[in-house]
Order: sequence, then structure tokens, then C-alpha cells
Amino acid sequence: MISRIDHVSIAVLERQKAEHFFRNVLGAADATSGEDPSLKYFWRLFSLGDLSRLEIISPAAPGSFLDGFLSTRKAGVHHITLQTPDLEKAMDHLKKEGVPYFGYQDYGHGIWKEIFIHPRHAFGVLIQIAEFRPDDWLSDASKLPSTVKWQIQKTQTGATLRFAHPGGGALPIDLDADEIRRLSEQLQQLLV
Repeated sequence: MISRIDHVSIAVLERQKAEHFFRNVLGAADATSGEDPSLKYFWRLFSLGDLSRLEIISPAAPGSFLDGFLSTRKAGVHHITLQTPDLEKAMDHLKKEGVPYFGYQDYGHGIWKEIFIHPRHAFGVLIQIAEFRPDDWLSDASKLPSTVKWQIQKTQTGATLRFAHPGGGALPIDLDADEIRRLSEQLQQLLV
């Protein structure tokens, strides 16, 4: 039902300070961002290290859906987003298990479908379950072209292999010259 944790979303009042902290202090890379005028909030995704993602959400105007959450705190974990390959199957599974959900949205064209499980039914955590293509939400620098499964770049001591990751982005693996030879031999054995 669930493929992986896609990201943790942190609600903040001071968006610029939060972005500076995650980008400049912790080294997160900008992914994508946007504003939702109907819910009156701004969001920005960041990539961290080995394909982990973090989202910063903040009010964009008075009357934001975040106002209640942020009325008692300046910032905090708002929700955890779990990726599913099939939201309809996930909803059927939750129904069978007696777990209520709410907020179904289908943004169309395979962009994003979502539901939420209220914290009272998920041990104090708001859970968003979504069906989407992870690479749609990443910067071009952190992913491979859609037609490429791997890239190889020569380094001073060997090479860096970058593989397209099913959760989006690219996974880099550094190999020295000896590891490259062993990998090459093992691949050749597969062709025999």
C-alpha cells in the first residue's frame, strides 16, 4: 500500500528564516515550490542528501488553513507524506481496516491525488497519503532525464555512478578503480 515516506512537512511563520536554515545551514537543495490561493499557503520542497525531502509550508495570506495550527506555536511538524502507487487501493485498504480518512483531492493529469488521516486516528500525527510521480517535484539538478537510468562520471580515483531512483532523484555511488573492475567483471559474467 505504501511505497515510502516522501517528505516531512514543517509549518512555519517565518518562511525566509526557515528556508535559510535548511538551505544554508543544513545544505538542503531547492526542489520546487508554489502557492495555493484557495488554502492561502506557500510551500517549498527541499532535497536533502540521499534523496530525503523536506517541505516548508507557511501562510500566504490571512485566513490560511495553517492559521489554527500556527496560533499556538511559531513552527512545527505539520504532517508526514507517504507515497502510494495506487490511492484507490490505499483508500479501499483503509476502509477495510476501519481507518477513516478525509480531504480527497485529485489535481488531475496524474499530478497529485491525496487523502489525509487525522492525528486522532494515527497516533498524534497528521498523515497525508498521495499518489504522484516523485520526479515532478524535484529540481532538474537532482534527477536524471526520464529516458536515462544511469550516468557515469570519471573522478580522480575512479567514477561516480548515478542511478535513477524509483522514489525520485538520482542515487550517487562512488567507486574506486578496483571496484569498477570488479563490477565490470560481474556484469560481463551476466552476459555469458
